[in-house]
Amino acid sequence: MREIQASTIVQVVARLFEEANYSLEEDVLAALNKAHQTEESPLGKEVLRQIIENARIAAEDRVPLCQDCGTAVVFLELGQDAHVAGGDLCQAITDGVSQGYREGYLRKSIVNQPFSARTNTGDNTPPVIHISIVPGDKLKITALPKGGGAENMSRLAMLKPNDGKEGIIDFVVSAVADASAKPCPPVIVGVGIGGTSDMVMLLAKQALLRRIGAPSPDPEIAALEKEILTRINDLGIGPMGYGGRITALAVHVEARPAHIASLPVAVNLQCHSARHKEAVI
Repeated sequence: MREIQASTIVQVVARLFEEANYSLEEDVLAALNKAHQTEESPLGKEVLRQIIENARIAAEDRVPLCQDCGTAVVFLELGQDAHVAGGDLCQAITDGVSQGYREGYLRKSIVNQPFSARTNTGDNTPPVIHISIVPGDKLKITALPKGGGAENMSRLAMLKPNDGKEGIIDFVVSAVADASAKPCPPVIVGVGIGGTSDMVMLLAKQALLRRIGAPSPDPEIAALEKEILTRINDLGIGPMGYGGRITALAVHVEARPAHIASLPVAVNLQCHSARHKEAVI
C-alpha cells in the first residue's frame, strides 16, 4: 500500500486550478489556430485572432483567461493500492481549490442557498468531485474550471430507442443551435450516450477532457462525431456568434451500454476557453 499525503494533494490541486485558469493546453491552441486559418468570415477570423492573442497574454502575464473562473470540477482516478494519509481526500481537494482560487486571484463564483440567499462562499468551494477507483497505487487529478455560460447550455434527453442515430444527431445539433452565442463559441461539444440519466450527463462532461483532434477509437462513434461536427458548423453561428464556419472545434462522444427501453443522450458544451490540467501523484 502506497501512502499519498493529503498536504501534497492540497498543493497539487491549488496549482492545477491556477494553471488551468492561466493557460490553455497545446491541443486547444492548435485547434484555435487551425480555426483561424480556415474560418471564411472576416469578422469570425478577427474574433479568433483576438481569442488567440488573449490566450498568449494570459499565459505570459499569469492572469485568468476569462473573467469567469468557473465551478471547480475535479476528476479523481484513485489507485486501489493507494492510501491517503494525514487527512480526508475530499477535504484535501476542497482545501486545494480554496487555496488556488484565493492565492491565484481567481474569481469566486460559488454561492450557498442558490434558490434564495445566494451568498458567495468566498473561496469557490465546495468543488464538484468525481472519484473512480482504478488499478495501481497512484492518484490522477484532473482540474476542470467550468464556466457558467457554457454549463447553463447543458441538455439531457431520454430518447426512444427507435430514435436511433438520427435522433441523437438532431438533438445535439438542436442543443448547439439553441445555445447560439451564449456558450462563447467556438465550442467543444461533449456528448454522452447510454447508461442512465445521471451517468450520461457525467459521460458528456468527461468527453470534454479528450484531446482535440483525437477521435473516438470506435470507428462508428468516430464517424458519428464527424457527422455531428459537420452539421454544427453548417449552422453558421461562428466565433462568438458573429457568423462563420467555425461554431465548434470538436465533437467528442462517449458511449456505454443502456437499458433496452432507453436511449439517454446528454450534451455538455465547453467554451473556447477550454481549460483543464492534470497531474499524477
